[in-house]
Amino acid sequence: MFKPFVLGGVASIAAEFGTFPIDTTKTRLQIQGQHSEQGAPRIRYRGMLHALLRISQEEGVKALYGGIAPALLRQASYGTLKIGLYQHLKRWLATRAGGKCAEKSYLEYQLLSNTTACSV
Repeated sequence: MFKPFVLGGVASIAAEFGTFPIDTTKTRLQIQGQHSEQGAPRIRYRGMLHALLRISQEEGVKALYGGIAPALLRQASYGTLKIGLYQHLKRWLATRAGGKCAEKSYLEYQLLSNTTACSV
């Protein structure tokens, strides 16, 4: 009964650990072009890979994971609910339809589970 919730939460957290350095790098690239108090924007990174390597060399790998705690909390709650509710809603609606599920119904289940997880 709780297996989809637990596995969904673990998968969401694992995915966050894998993608967080990419998100940090993307954010640094986005803000580097903004004007500073001195006038012209200062360009530190030439691209995604250059930024990733430079941040890890100059500030350490730990800098790529700065601020991960709130992101993990978000994934632990949202991912757990989204995936767990999807499985339960899919089974519940399938039993109401006599065990037959049309392929297009899965989109409806996913939308319903996402909406429920977002509202919680």
